[in-house]
Amino acid sequence: MSMEAWYIDTSDEDQRKPHRLNPNEPVSLDELKKLGVFHWKLNTDIYESDPELEQIRREQGYTYMDIITIHMDKLHNYEEKLKMFFEEHLHLDDEIRYILDGQAYFDIRDKEDRWIRIAMKKGDLISLPAGIYHRFTVDETNYTKAMRLFVGEPVWKAYNRPADDFEIRQKYMATASSRACFFWVLRDDSSSYIVVRLKRTLSWR
Repeated sequence: MSMEAWYIDTSDEDQRKPHRLNPNEPVSLDELKKLGVFHWKLNTDIYESDPELEQIRREQGYTYMDIITIHMDKLHNYEEKLKMFFEEHLHLDDEIRYILDGQAYFDIRDKEDRWIRIAMKKGDLISLPAGIYHRFTVDETNYTKAMRLFVGEPVWKAYNRPADDFEIRQKYMATASSRACFFWVLRDDSSSYIVVRLKRTLSWR
């Protein structure tokens, strides 16, 4: 099953609930790619020797790896950590997470600053680009086990919003804007303009 994502409401209800709009507004994997978010579906049963995971790590340069279990019986100061993870923030490096067990949500901002919720399940590997505003939470099962991957040495520092002055934030916004190219066409009667969108083929790295 493909990873699922949707726009969420502005309710203050428990962050672990789905928070779907009514009617639901789904977000496709292609739309996530335009925001710099990439996804793979892998077999967690063989994660320690999975050739597909090894290939991804080699191609993307993910040289560091560790595993974290997020559960009240496994994580010290569980509730405080959940609140910290759910603060809107960015990183100066990509955030790469591979769900080995359980479930969780990543929320990201789109170009119009709307929240998109990404439902992560066992086997989902996701990469969030440096500079994107995001946050994390478990769902109502209160449990997930995840592999954390980094290029080089791990950097755990998060910069809570506002963090717009960081160069990486400005670079991300410029890159996100370039994924959709627009130009204006003057109508024959010169009274108004038409916006025409050009589709571009993008490659990652």
